[in-house]
Amino acid sequence: MNLILTVLEITAPVFLLAGVGYLWVWMGYEYRLAFVTRLSMTLAVPCLIFTALMQAKVDPASLTTVSLAAVAVYSVLSVAMWALVRLGRLDLRTYMAPLIFGNTGNLGLPLALFAFGEAGLSYAVVIFAIMAVWSFTFGIWLVAGGGAPWRALREPMVGATLLGGIFLWQGWTTPLFLTNALELIGQMAIPLMLITLGVAVARLTPARLGRAIVLSLIRAAVCAGVAWIIGIYFVLEPVALAVLILQAATPVAVTSYLLAEKYGADADAVSGLVVVSTVMSVLYLPILLAFLL
Repeated sequence: MNLILTVLEITAPVFLLAGVGYLWVWMGYEYRLAFVTRLSMTLAVPCLIFTALMQAKVDPASLTTVSLAAVAVYSVLSVAMWALVRLGRLDLRTYMAPLIFGNTGNLGLPLALFAFGEAGLSYAVVIFAIMAVWSFTFGIWLVAGGGAPWRALREPMVGATLLGGIFLWQGWTTPLFLTNALELIGQMAIPLMLITLGVAVARLTPARLGRAIVLSLIRAAVCAGVAWIIGIYFVLEPVALAVLILQAATPVAVTSYLLAEKYGADADAVSGLVVVSTVMSVLYLPILLAFLL
């Protein structure tokens, strides 16, 4: 019973805030998705990442090991999902990127924070940044048939991760007044991302729901399994291993839909994956957390 209550305490705030965003749209209120997303990804999230790493109570060597493990996870998942798409005779441009990239930002960061504290958040932001680099390079190349490999380095959250890692490695800290300001800005990130997730899901028009259900089930199992195997191989300590598995198992990212819409893939099919996997995560993420805690 205590474990069930603990899991509910972790997951309930996450899904309640996403529900707020969903209800906001249902009630007909205005929500400027592009503006809030830009505010989050260019200001709030980078500040959250930088301060989390700068103040991390985690050995820099452990973060390096987690980084290498995350690179391995997304490399293996890329191969595995390519095989799945080929076996299922699915459109590569439409399905491969959504099957690889999870919602490590909107869902992964708050879950890691609530479940494993500041140490969990430190690991989660590194995994999030690695996924973002892979998404903005290889992911765009998949959907668009080409992409600039240096584009990811222009993303503020990638720069914040590199800078935060340097501060952690050197033991540096910013002046207290600046740290307090950066922390205040960073505190916007998690509630904004969760509410925005609910808004985005409410506005999507899902299609091919039967296929989306099957693919979402396969994806969740494969992602969690691959992360667990690689985490064991890298001998990650328990919190790092749990965060790696949790991040890999997050549902399909909303950004996959935005990329499909922008580059002419089947956006309705991708929106089906986003909606179905997000709804399913309400059930499987608490179960997964129960095993990881």
